Amino acid sequence: MFMKNLILGSARLFHLLALGAVAILGIAALAYTVACAFGVAPWLTMTASFGEVTYTNAGQWLQIGATALLLAMAFFLPTSARIAALEHSHRRFEMTMDDVARAYHLAHTADRAGLFSLSSEFDAVRERLAYLRDHPDLEQLEPQVLEVAAQMSQQARHLSDVYSDEKVARAKAFLQQRQEEAEAQQERIVEALHVTSQIRTWAQQVDVEESIVASQLSQLDEKLQAALPHLGYTMEHDDSDETDNVVSLPAKPAAE
Repeated sequence: MFMKNLILGSARLFHLLALGAVAILGIAALAYTVACAFGVAPWLTMTASFGEVTYTNAGQWLQIGATALLLAMAFFLPTSARIAALEHSHRRFEMTMDDVARAYHLAHTADRAGLFSLSSEFDAVRERLAYLRDHPDLEQLEPQVLEVAAQMSQQARHLSDVYSDEKVARAKAFLQQRQEEAEAQQERIVEALHVTSQIRTWAQQVDVEESIVASQLSQLDEKLQAALPHLGYTMEHDDSDETDNVVSLPAKPAAE
């Protein structure tokens, strides 16, 4: 930023020096040529030849031509001065707007923090203006800039009240709490899904084991029914109570 300002300042200085040199040379050349025309000063003496033609008064014509050229360049000096003034005004306007934005930002921040309490429009602007004048970062700003920033801050006090630091902090805390609750609920859902998967796997395992036990009991019953008749026993099922799995074996008949 410093180098940019230095380069711009140097370019503007050289531009002013060039304009001044053109103006001085043009006035001096005009005055000397007028003096030569009235015989007060001698003309520029020079002999020039073009082909076989020799011009003995070439210096006089060269002097008049140089004077006319300098006068023609001098006619552009007012236009160049106006352009330089417009550029300077434009740069000054940009710098002033940056200063206004910076001052307004400080005033708006203080307003959000609740430093201003006066309600009437005049008192509110004056309170903000006094705050900006006493701020250490705004000592170099002009009073008009501070006044504009104070008025802008007063007009935006509704935004300062809506987005005050207290309300913003409360909103952030509420959102943080909701986020924590959502994360906790998500963790509980993941845990419930894990438990459900374990229960489903366990139930399938129990079903498989019960099927194996039922198959083994069925095989045992078939083998037992096939073996008892060879021993002279028969199995009688008591159907009186379906839940009672008691098998009665009759006594073996006596040998004849």
